Amino acid sequence: MFTSARFSPLAPLLITFLVAGLLVGLPVALPTALQAAPQSATTLVTPQPPELEAGGYVLMDFGSGKILVELNADERLAPASLTKIMTAYVVFSELAAGHLALDEDALISENAWRTGGSKMFIEVGKRVRIEDLLKGMIVQSGNDASVALAEHIAGSESAFADMMNAEAARLGMTGSHFTNAPGLPDPVHYTTPRDIAILTRAMIQDFPDYYGWYSQQEFTYNNIRQYNRNSLLRQDPSVDGVKTGHTEEAGYCLVASAKRNDQRMISVVMKTESTKARTRDSLALLNYGFRFFETIDLFPANKPVESLRIWKGESKALPVGPASKLSISIPRGSYEQIVTRLEVPPDITAPVEQGQRVGDIVVTLNDEELHRVPLVALEAVPRGGLIRRASDTVLIWFQ
Repeated sequence: MFTSARFSPLAPLLITFLVAGLLVGLPVALPTALQAAPQSATTLVTPQPPELEAGGYVLMDFGSGKILVELNADERLAPASLTKIMTAYVVFSELAAGHLALDEDALISENAWRTGGSKMFIEVGKRVRIEDLLKGMIVQSGNDASVALAEHIAGSESAFADMMNAEAARLGMTGSHFTNAPGLPDPVHYTTPRDIAILTRAMIQDFPDYYGWYSQQEFTYNNIRQYNRNSLLRQDPSVDGVKTGHTEEAGYCLVASAKRNDQRMISVVMKTESTKARTRDSLALLNYGFRFFETIDLFPANKPVESLRIWKGESKALPVGPASKLSISIPRGSYEQIVTRLEVPPDITAPVEQGQRVGDIVVTLNDEELHRVPLVALEAVPRGGLIRRASDTVLIWFQ
């Protein structure tokens, strides 16, 4: 049984003033366009990519991570010495974590000394600096150096392979499995062109201080001078890495990276018929990428791109932006057609933690989705007091 309540004649007027005052600062309807000034005025026609005879390949824009060209990108292939990129990544991670030092010595086992294939010519029972082993693996492609590093770090090569597979899983290399450090043939040792591109990008990003070794054209150890097998280093001054590989099963492989005018590309070419073919195909991919695509940095990391209305919090405004730098790769000259918008829920309610995902940043080109990254809170907003929560509850009713 409800009873009637008596209201003051001023009640409707007070409610009106309350609502009008609280409505100040309501958000603009989303999605919100975040257009920037045009960067390029001349639009180029983008031709079809070059047709290569390799068994699998990709061309990746380093800045955005976007695959621009691909063939059999997810086919499992034998990586041969491309494996050593992962071996180096694990070693670099151990150095960064303080578990290893470049001037530390590794005792060379008979197992490492006996490893077949390409060598840096270390000797059993001798102690070799970690830095020399790394250069012997990177420049000379020493299988013996790879095994020596694996044994020193993990105790055995099989234990080191577990570390390799753990890093592969963390990086999102879903088509890879490693069983040894040098890349010797094994039925369950495989990777994909896409995975190798992902790994190479991570290696350059995460360990720039060590990446310079990949452009070193020769290394002398034990009075034996050997030259880097990546002939692109001598043919194109913009190329500064990365790694060659060859076995009968894998064919001739090459991962190349080049930087021109602050733009970097990564090419992965696997299962070609000769050293000449892998070099030619790699250069064709790199030239195509640089000629017809551009990398645009849209938003820096952890900088606000918008301030959203947040309900029932100590603050009404929530600054949001990307957690990492947002870069895109687009056909050269198409920047004016880029549209960026935010996709967020209609009601964001406190509490919100710093770094919490609150939506997405979506980039489209000619109405086609090009890129999508998480939109995160750049500040924490705790739950507001009783009056703020009550007033926001009323306001939400009027939305």
